[in-house]
Amino acid sequence: MQRLYDFFRRHPTGVDTFWAVLLLGFSGLWLVSEVHGAQQPIATLFTIGLCLVIALRRKYPEKMLLLTAAIGIGQLIFDIESNPGDFAMFVITYTVASGTTRWASRCALAGALVSPALSLWRFGEGPESRPVWEMLFFTALLTVPFVLAWVLGDSMRTRRAYWAQLEEKAARLEKEREAQARIAVAAERARIARELHDVVAHNVSVMVVQADGAAYVLDAAPEQTRQALETISGTGRQALAEMRRLLGVLRTGEQAEGGEYVPQPGVEQLTDLMDQVRGAGLPVDFRVEGEPRPLPSSVELTAYRIVQEALTNTRKHGGPDVGATVRLSYKDDDLDLLVEDDGRGAQHELYEEGGADGLGHGLIGMRERVGMVGGSLTAGPRPGGGFRVSAVLPLKPTR
Repeated sequence: MQRLYDFFRRHPTGVDTFWAVLLLGFSGLWLVSEVHGAQQPIATLFTIGLCLVIALRRKYPEKMLLLTAAIGIGQLIFDIESNPGDFAMFVITYTVASGTTRWASRCALAGALVSPALSLWRFGEGPESRPVWEMLFFTALLTVPFVLAWVLGDSMRTRRAYWAQLEEKAARLEKEREAQARIAVAAERARIARELHDVVAHNVSVMVVQADGAAYVLDAAPEQTRQALETISGTGRQALAEMRRLLGVLRTGEQAEGGEYVPQPGVEQLTDLMDQVRGAGLPVDFRVEGEPRPLPSSVELTAYRIVQEALTNTRKHGGPDVGATVRLSYKDDDLDLLVEDDGRGAQHELYEEGGADGLGHGLIGMRERVGMVGGSLTAGPRPGGGFRVSAVLPLKPTR
């Protein structure tokens, strides 16, 4: 049944031609039995024209409407009474009303209102043989089917326009969803890039410092050399594990090795970070002020990465004998971070424009992270020497 329906939709002119041939058969019976004399050729011509209207109504609706109007006027002139072929007038009225050409639809409505009255006036017995109310009644009775055909066609046009609007809206929403998905993918890749920078910059700098120290005391202090190599090994494994987790996010339909990703670091891991930094040769004074409490995961990750990046910058650019201070303060509505060092702070300004590594991801990455959680960041040289990074991270969502 569905195939038959699809066939009809693909061949509308063929279907209309079938109905036109059927109408021609009924009209032929009327011509043979009811029309005689000189009217028969004219009636035959009009009948063929009305059947042609049925066959081509969807292919040339406006032209078929004009042809129907001409045939109707010809029937009035040559005194051809109503016949089965006039059914085409109902069909073309519906067809034109369901189309998008408004002038043709208005003309069809005007014809639907006027044609029955003209037909009754031309072929009726006249007002002198019938009461006025009876004439009005029959006129209205003949007008109703034409008007109903126009109303049905106009309703179909409105319904088609409504469905077309819904389809357009659905297509637009689909495009918007695709655009949002692409934006989300880009944002996720940017976040992963920042994560990779933090992991590589911190862990590789620790490994470089330990390697330099090991090379310096290789002959004089073998035990310290062994400890430095162990630190390098542990730091490298940690860096590989975090990089494997981040790169696993980029895979489609795959998970990182081990089945699950490593949890994101938070403020609880800051103690381990301090031990690692101290082991690399950077003395750090770490203090926590206020009452520790559970924090949003985004705030915890941001706090950890800011401290990690700030200490990495201190170790790389603070110079010899540099020391650092880290303060973590729990407030009622926010979490305050303060990282200071007493090294060559003026050189840290290079980070804002590109940094010594030529990448410029240090302070820029910090600002992006803080901005994502709705906080604020202040970074710059400290009075008296050194560098200071201060961040305020709100603990409640901001509007």
